Amino acid sequence: MALAPRALARPCVAFLALLATALPDTAAYAQGRGAPKAPPAPPAAPSPAANLPAPPSVNDPMLAPMPPAKRNVSTWEEVLTFVRARSTDLQIALADVTRAEGQSRSALAGALPSLTAQGTVAKDIITHEIPVGPGTVSQQPNPDVYVNGSLGLTQPVLALRAWHSIETARMNESVAKLGVSEVKRTITLRVANAVIGVVTAERVAELNRVGLRTSLERLDLSVRKKALGAATGLDVLRSQQDVEQARATLITGDESLRQAREALGLALGVPEPVGVVADVNLDGIQRSAANSCKAAGSIDERSDLAAARARQEVAERGTRDVRYQYFPTINAQSNLRANSRSPQTSPTWEILGVLNFPLWEGGARYGAMKTAEADIVRSESTLTSLRRSANVEVGQAMRGVGVAEQSRKVASDSRALAAEAERLARAGFLEGQGTSLELVLAAQALRQAEVTLALKEFELVRARLAALLAASNCSL
Repeated sequence: MALAPRALARPCVAFLALLATALPDTAAYAQGRGAPKAPPAPPAAPSPAANLPAPPSVNDPMLAPMPPAKRNVSTWEEVLTFVRARSTDLQIALADVTRAEGQSRSALAGALPSLTAQGTVAKDIITHEIPVGPGTVSQQPNPDVYVNGSLGLTQPVLALRAWHSIETARMNESVAKLGVSEVKRTITLRVANAVIGVVTAERVAELNRVGLRTSLERLDLSVRKKALGAATGLDVLRSQQDVEQARATLITGDESLRQAREALGLALGVPEPVGVVADVNLDGIQRSAANSCKAAGSIDERSDLAAARARQEVAERGTRDVRYQYFPTINAQSNLRANSRSPQTSPTWEILGVLNFPLWEGGARYGAMKTAEADIVRSESTLTSLRRSANVEVGQAMRGVGVAEQSRKVASDSRALAAEAERLARAGFLEGQGTSLELVLAAQALRQAEVTLALKEFELVRARLAALLAASNCSL
């Protein structure tokens, strides 16, 4: 039985009025402002739509924001407080400096006087026969207990290897200090990237919830449209698929946020997730991180390259250290001795000059020379490789800023196009000229464009920071 045109017009007019009221402004939600609400238009005439229940409000447990971390940071100074107190990498580097200082002092001791004291206590247990007259022998033991004592002083006069080792130890100390500077540079970059990563993940998680909310509202709209007879089960199914896809994206984004917080905690030396306050000034953190480092005059002045050059010089000194083992040494000694076995004997004091000339030690010096030569080749190759990598790293960091700026512009333009496409798809859907598939696809593209733009914005901050620290020496 065919219906009259007038009978069909009434539910359509009511549905268009309801649709105009309920359809969300996706672009506004993507900006985090919510959907504008227009007053509902009164129905032109009684229709089946008037008998529909009020649309349920969109409420889903997954729309609840991620709970904040128990511990949060807000300024770069607060970050540095954690790093100084808890960074194991920094503590290891400082321990290496202390170790090098101890070795330097030990090397100095080889050229300074040494004073030793020695004492012994002895007892004779065998008696001796002592003749006292013709044919008469008396057995008399020596004194039961007697004491010997000596005091020796040695001063190296000619010790080429010891003098050479002093300077080598001081160079190793400088290498350790340069290592601390390099560790500080890498810590600064790692911690700053971790902070940016948390802020990025927070923003993406927020956008994912906005996307889920708009998907749920589109699903509610599709259900009500089907109740009015203006949509099919396929339209509802597409909306449900869009909701599930938004849920999957939200779950992945939340896990990325948890991992980002854990990575920041590890970078700060805290065995728990660490967050960043919502109103953090990311530009201020970037400037503070850059201010803690000074730009090197050239790439060769960067701490890791300077340390590699110093290690090469130390390796070259290793061959001279072996050669000095072939040279003689001269020591001046003075010994003071006394004992209680012969009280009538005065203590003795002697001064000696001792010449030691190594002749043969089984080939140990030959083996040490081969080891030293291999160390030289290894240090030279390490320095060459590090210099190549540093040049490429600096070039990539400088170029990365331009690439990040271009990528952000493209993402911004893509987001604007996606917003316009979503608006047109929504308008066509309102007028009955578009399909639910077009509306869902346009909404998905807009969500992805919003996330991509947020990622590109934070990648630009990360690229600028990497360019500042690529050729810098840092102090925490």
